Amino acid sequence: MEIVGWTLIIISFVIGFIGLVYPIIPSVIFIMGGFLLYGVFFSFAELPWWFWLIQILFVILLFGADMMANAFGVKKYGGSKAGIWGSTIGLLIGPIVLPFAGIILGPFLGAIIAELLITRSSIKQAIKTGFGSVIGFLTSVITKGVVQIVMIAIFFWVV
Repeated sequence: MEIVGWTLIIISFVIGFIGLVYPIIPSVIFIMGGFLLYGVFFSFAELPWWFWLIQILFVILLFGADMMANAFGVKKYGGSKAGIWGSTIGLLIGPIVLPFAGIILGPFLGAIIAELLITRSSIKQAIKTGFGSVIGFLTSVITKGVVQIVMIAIFFWVV
């Protein structure tokens, strides 16, 4: 049973990292799920209250970092709230419509379309906003990846 438990925990962590580049997968939920699986298969007693407090703070940080990185990328390149929303919608729809390529093209095209249709920006400005959304997405992936590595490192340190 120990092998099954560790296998499920590791699979959960791997899915969490896949969720970094495939945003439809809620990566942080899978990371936390791995911790919960450990408690179910082994013991919650080995995971003290401060472990859970730190992990919850990291979860809040991950959600905040995701939103802020996207908004920062779009805003830094002159985009509007419409560009942020378009980028977010593109980020969710892109990977479904175009697996793999949609991960980058979705937010890029979503920001461009929103800027052109809603704010009536010039094509040059819309493309600039699209690049900003991609930079924001990549920044978010790197930031979240580092935080998730720290979360898992703390978990293994505690166990």
